[in-house]
Amino acid sequence: MSKKDKEIPIDEAVDQQPEAPASTDTADTATDSPEAPAQEPSDEDKLQELGEKLATLNDKYLRLYSEYENYRKRTNLEKADLLINGSREMMKAILPVVDDFERALAATADEGVQLIYNKMMKILEQKGLKAMDAKGETFDENLHEAVTQIPASSDDQKGHVVDVVEKGYYLNDKVLRYAKVVVAC
Repeated sequence: MSKKDKEIPIDEAVDQQPEAPASTDTADTATDSPEAPAQEPSDEDKLQELGEKLATLNDKYLRLYSEYENYRKRTNLEKADLLINGSREMMKAILPVVDDFERALAATADEGVQLIYNKMMKILEQKGLKAMDAKGETFDENLHEAVTQIPASSDDQKGHVVDVVEKGYYLNDKVLRYAKVVVAC
């Protein structure tokens, strides 16, 4: 056997293979070659990424939940306001009838008219209607409408309501109709 024909065990053959020339761009060759295995992120990186996803999803959930709660509260308030003040126009339409009843009671002492008036006022009060007590009160432009002014007989009366021309009413603690009054000045 010649030197060329000499058998080399496989273990030694692998060790004797010529090395590839050293390259300065080892990072480029590793990423450019299709056979290069991709580095898998570590468990800490995966955990951090999952934590970020959880925080993002939790934030989205809280925002959506808050929007829904605000919507629910707003619609409930609108419904309640509609129920409470939905009868506002009906009450305004009935007020002239109440005024007529009061005039009829002042003109006659009929017990039947008084009974009907009391029943009607009780029903209206149950629905939230309440008469304003204006006589003797200090004039308040948020509650009263001054029809006329008269000179005050004393300094104590100045700026106070002397007479009520037309009663004012509240509907659920909101002014339904302003009281038309005479003010002392």
